[in-house]
Amino acid sequence: MAVCSRPYSAIEISANLHNKVTKAATAKILKDLHERNQLEGRAAGKQIVYHVHQDPNDAYSPEELAALDTTINELRTNTTTLTATAKTLRSSLSSLNSTLSTADLIANVQALETEKNEIVGRLDTLKAGKAEKVTKKERDEVEKEWKSASMISKRRERIAVDMWKFIEDMVEGKEKREELRESLGLDE
Repeated sequence: MAVCSRPYSAIEISANLHNKVTKAATAKILKDLHERNQLEGRAAGKQIVYHVHQDPNDAYSPEELAALDTTINELRTNTTTLTATAKTLRSSLSSLNSTLSTADLIANVQALETEKNEIVGRLDTLKAGKAEKVTKKERDEVEKEWKSASMISKRRERIAVDMWKFIEDMVEGKEKREELRESLGLDE
């Protein structure tokens, strides 16, 4: 009670002692201490609230209060700087955790080295002239086939669009049109 310097009832004291002392025994002990003037007691509703006698000589001097205020301010500034430091350390830790580990980096470097070696090998065969060269005649034939295939594809696409417009005009209801379009596979 003297440490906290706040009033307590018999119920609170019994609860703080984890009910090792009953409430009735606590009330009796507190009443005896009050009668011997070792505690101060005041009625608060149906119960009596007890507190320790406060000695006016125990009060802090203005110099001690000023020293406490400066200590509090120093601790507040330290807290803010430490909080900022903790935040920067957390962010650097998260960035370090998000980077690859050394083992992963070594594995990635090895994979890239093998890929590079394969590409260099293919390049060397191309530089050596071992690859088959495409003649002008073969290139022209392929381009001609490509143009004819793309023209046929465009015509078929135009026919499909026109047919769908015709079907859309004939079928009533948006849901039926969507089901029909899906069953014909036009959205693929």
